[in-house]
Amino acid sequence: MKKKGARPRLGFLGTGWIGRHRLEAIAASGEAEIAAIADISRENAEAGKIAPDAKIVSTLEELLPLNLDGVVIATPSAFHCTQAIQALTAGLSVFCQKPLGRSAQETEMVVSAARSANRLLGVDFSYRFTEGIQKMYELTRGGALGKMYAADLVFHNAYGPDKPWFYSADLSGGGCLIDLGSHLVDLALWFFGFPDVRCVSSSIFAQGERLKDPSGQVEDYAAVSMVLADGSVVRLACSWNISAGQDCVIESTFYGTKGGVSFRNVNGSFYDFIAEHFRGTARETLATPPDNWGGRAAIAWARRLREEGGGFDPGAEKLVTVAAALDAAYGR
Repeated sequence: MKKKGARPRLGFLGTGWIGRHRLEAIAASGEAEIAAIADISRENAEAGKIAPDAKIVSTLEELLPLNLDGVVIATPSAFHCTQAIQALTAGLSVFCQKPLGRSAQETEMVVSAARSANRLLGVDFSYRFTEGIQKMYELTRGGALGKMYAADLVFHNAYGPDKPWFYSADLSGGGCLIDLGSHLVDLALWFFGFPDVRCVSSSIFAQGERLKDPSGQVEDYAAVSMVLADGSVVRLACSWNISAGQDCVIESTFYGTKGGVSFRNVNGSFYDFIAEHFRGTARETLATPPDNWGGRAAIAWARRLREEGGGFDPGAEKLVTVAAALDAAYGR
């Protein structure tokens, strides 16, 4: 385990758009040293221009011997489980794009590897780190909403992913639900304090046809209802390629006996959000754009690795809870 306070040496596995963005964010933060970059595409690996001293390689196997403290994984979903386990077993902390696994079983395998290796494990549930969501969370956990009992969350995307592997259930683990809905499930359970999920019901569609067995086909629309242990209800909907009238619709609203809080995107933006606190018919603005939030989850992981040395965080167990709820929605 690295010495606390020393800047960790990080490797980056996969530097497509999102991997490069996380690399840039961590580099700009100064929390870590960008020691190595691995990508099968030399063009992508040339993100090393951001970190000119980083060693450029092609594979995880080439990263592992380079005396690293952690690795940031931004590869296709099918590789997350095996690559994360390989890195953790080699003694590296891991920050991974979601989903950590294509199922609860894969997710549990990675969390177990992190626990056994006593390494820090993080997943890029980035919306937690927006200014608006942070302020809403503080209010709800502080009791300002009274008893929370309901939530509505939406993530509709007027486009679909631009990589072919997203449309293979074997490679992706599912369609819009695991891609976009995983953020919604994580936010919902996080706000409610990760209670047990009593039951899950869902309706899943592909090109307007309801899927009776969604495990074998990638969905482009999903509506899910979750009843939590205390009877609270969470409703969520997500989609690809829907006629949304704008690029996307992203909303998360939570209701309690004393008020509500809401987070929504502005004019179809993927990046700009307004957060509000409701009391009856009155509303108070909590946060407005601009907010440079995209890389904050990765920076927070790197900072924790630097400050605390990179030991296992028991909070990672909650990743399995999110994955299990998604499995239930898929009928797995």
